[in-house]
Amino acid sequence: MKAVVVHGAGDVRVDELPAPAPPGPGEVLLALEWGGICGSDLAYWKHGASGTATLNRPMILGHEIAGRIAALGPGVSGLAPGQPVTVHPARPTANSVLPPRLAGRTNLHSRVRYFGSAAFDPHTDGGFSQYRTVPADQIRPLPDGVDTEHGALAEPLAVALHAVRRAPDPRGRTVLVNGAGPIGSLVVAAALHRGAAAVIAADLCADSLAIARAMGATDTRDLSRGAGLPQDTEIVFEASGAPAALGPVLRATARGGTLVQVGNLPGTPAPAALGELVTREISWVGSYRFAGELDEALAALRDGLDVGPVISHRFGIEEAPSALAVAADPAAGSGKVMLRLADAP
Repeated sequence: MKAVVVHGAGDVRVDELPAPAPPGPGEVLLALEWGGICGSDLAYWKHGASGTATLNRPMILGHEIAGRIAALGPGVSGLAPGQPVTVHPARPTANSVLPPRLAGRTNLHSRVRYFGSAAFDPHTDGGFSQYRTVPADQIRPLPDGVDTEHGALAEPLAVALHAVRRAPDPRGRTVLVNGAGPIGSLVVAAALHRGAAAVIAADLCADSLAIARAMGATDTRDLSRGAGLPQDTEIVFEASGAPAALGPVLRATARGGTLVQVGNLPGTPAPAALGELVTREISWVGSYRFAGELDEALAALRDGLDVGPVISHRFGIEEAPSALAVAADPAAGSGKVMLRLADAP
């Protein structure tokens, strides 16, 4: 089978690998069809690391995936060959136990194996391959009417829904999203899905703002053309992950308001103007991956939330190096770049 394998910084290849063995007890063999390129995929390709996870050996990339069941292992019930599904990419290790105060916050397990992650050695291969064996409890069937391309975006939509859940109830309120990349644009849609009255999106890239508008943003601010952030917004989402943005974003947050940090900040020291956090008594809340929101994302897709406008480019699996380059190039005007891992039947 073909697989997208990162071998080191700047070295990604489409390798021919042995197809998986038949699934064992409690396992499902997937024939994958679509994958979405994420920031962590780009980080492993560009730097050989993502956050504190460092690549020590070749690894298959990808955690935003969907396809169809090719075979069921012994003891698996409730699923059927040919069924379209996506995957919950996180699996806590056996020795990771949540304290009672974190009950239900499964994204905060201290030790989690995540598809396409080098956090452990051996690494956890991802799903940018034509086949992948997956534990049955990580399988999520796609609702009727949701195709596998959109199903592959249930995972980033879950990230966005989790971010909105970390904020106060947005119903009837205006919210601000700073950073209109794929996650920021999905936060726009998630906030509206949860009842926000209006969403303002801000970014330095006109193409990203166009995607945010297509996802429902009621107003956009092009920061590259001198537009300023709206002031006194009660609920703000920082989705750029740029430390330099924190000062202006904190100033834009209303006194006593909430800023949800959904964009990944660097793991090394970086200058940032944080004084407004204190003087405005702002609640600055982190948002990491998602907990139970994958099921909510699938329900939202079933009910008509359209993630299609986030998709800007599609490439075949054999074009994966080009796809990564486009996803990493701000001048390419890319939103979510999708890999066609295999053709749908």
